[in-house]
Amino acid sequence: MDKRSLLSLALIGGILIAWMIYLSITQKPATTEANPQPDTSKSKVISEDKKKTEETEPTVTKPEDSDSAKIINKFGPVFLPLTTGTEDIITIENDLVVAKISTKGATITEWTLKKFKMWNGYPTQLIWNRGGELYLNFSTRDNYRIDTRDLFFKFENTKKNYTLTGKDSLTLTAKLEPQPGRYILRKYTFYGNTYHINTDITLVNMDDILPVKGYKFVWSDGLRYQEKNSVDESSDAEAMTSLNGSTESCDASGDDAVSKSSTGRIDFAAIKTKYFTVGIIPYPDKSFDGTIDMSGKRQLVADGGTIERYNLSIINPYRGGTSTRSFKVYIGPIEYSLLSEYGLGEVVNFGWKLIIRPIGEFFMMPFFKLIYHFIGNFGISIIIFSLIMKILLYPLSITQMKSAQKMQLLAPEMTKIREKYKDDNQAQQKEMMKLYSQYGINPAGGCLPLLLQMPILYALWSVLRASIDLRQAGFFLWITDLSLPDTLFALPFSFLGINSISGLALLMGATMFLQQKMTVMDPRQKSLVYVMPIMFTLMFSNFPSGLNLYYFMFNLFSIAQQYYMNNYSKSKPTLDDLRKSPKKESWFQKKMREAQDIASSQGRTLPGQPYQQKGGQQQKKATPKGSTRQKGKK
Repeated sequence: MDKRSLLSLALIGGILIAWMIYLSITQKPATTEANPQPDTSKSKVISEDKKKTEETEPTVTKPEDSDSAKIINKFGPVFLPLTTGTEDIITIENDLVVAKISTKGATITEWTLKKFKMWNGYPTQLIWNRGGELYLNFSTRDNYRIDTRDLFFKFENTKKNYTLTGKDSLTLTAKLEPQPGRYILRKYTFYGNTYHINTDITLVNMDDILPVKGYKFVWSDGLRYQEKNSVDESSDAEAMTSLNGSTESCDASGDDAVSKSSTGRIDFAAIKTKYFTVGIIPYPDKSFDGTIDMSGKRQLVADGGTIERYNLSIINPYRGGTSTRSFKVYIGPIEYSLLSEYGLGEVVNFGWKLIIRPIGEFFMMPFFKLIYHFIGNFGISIIIFSLIMKILLYPLSITQMKSAQKMQLLAPEMTKIREKYKDDNQAQQKEMMKLYSQYGINPAGGCLPLLLQMPILYALWSVLRASIDLRQAGFFLWITDLSLPDTLFALPFSFLGINSISGLALLMGATMFLQQKMTVMDPRQKSLVYVMPIMFTLMFSNFPSGLNLYYFMFNLFSIAQQYYMNNYSKSKPTLDDLRKSPKKESWFQKKMREAQDIASSQGRTLPGQPYQQKGGQQQKKATPKGSTRQKGKK
């Protein structure tokens, strides 16, 4: 193997090792305090009756006398009377969600999705903040900082439980009245078959209490994590806003807390994890001029896990009198077709916006959903999808395979040139280029189709990785969740963060080995036949099984195509066919020839050539005394 092949192999190996180190940092499986494993110990088992009693029993909050001075200093005399009261919980259940609202703060304290489960089988409950979400925050004219989660609202509704279905709707009205005739009115409107609510915030005659800068409408602490691997879930977590049609994000994946403040025409604000999101949309107007504050921070938790918590604040100015601001709030799964109805399509991560995203958004996702609509099984749908993609990419793959066939035909001639000019690399490369020109072969002909396929393959990776449809969707045997790695067996040690081997990754590596064996004929590249499948098997063992299933089937179809071309194709070329075919110098060949001409005219040599240029004359490199070369030449 020559120096360049060794260098190429080392570079590829370095890139793969760096990638695996990155995966070991960002994709280490970890359970966190947000995702507890089920505990079956008797000391921690709570009966359903006791649990219901605890949830519905009113909580009375009353300040101690010794704390009165502190409370007055915190809330001021205007809001002090509203800090005591009885906390009641109102439960609203529709076809998709079970929601709970507290009279303390008029906040949503629970939002449980009926069609989804956490990784451990518990219900998917998305509210993390114990004080509840969708609250108000403001400073009074006498400089008291008020958080409405500390205050008790009076609800007009008297029932504690409501059930909605279909086209039913329900409006809950809550009032916070610090002084007679001066109050804040909160309204929540629920629907029978949606993941969203409408909420109205009305200020009436609060001129003497609130300054012109108004109040903040807040969602804090992000969303409760639902997956076993909190590091992987954090890699997709972020806060984002759309202003003036342009999306901005706030990502707290680093060690330092982050914050952003943006002003403009607000389209929406959102916080997301890997599969779920909360989106706040101006309503009934599609947007309004305002300011949004975003902030976030990353926390390290048990077992090497991470959690990212985000805050969103929409600033609403108050001009006095009666002022109402309305929002539509979506709290549910990241499902593209559903989010698009709310104008939240940008929340779905399809990859790079200019090239990758349109492929995934407008072609791959709809096409994959169409296949599933007729098949009804996601695993089989992926197999059929991979076959169709193989057919669609046939023009590119056939070009790549034909180029490989031509290179195989020239392999004996190339070997002769290497042997003849083994001590003169520049002459060797010149003869190689003549050989390519003589037979009309583009040495980069096999690389270009691969490069053209890269945006398509990356878009597919984004679609399959982000698709909530694959979440907890089983296939067969050991493949129980297409969104997670399919662990075949655990390793007795950890290698670059890889603790187990994926069955589908192993199959994918085997098909890659067969492909390399069928196409790589250059003796100097034989090591790649073994090294690359091993490295990719290790790397892909951390990937979702749905993605590995696609790559395995795609490779399998490629092997079948290559086998047919090598053994049964009637258009299989020969050296005579190549010699007689029309010759056209490719762009790559032209640039290589020009580079060689320039190097030759300047008296330079190419990397790896055993000669150096000194004083305008070609000199040999110094060789060890007594070497074969020194004995054979003067």
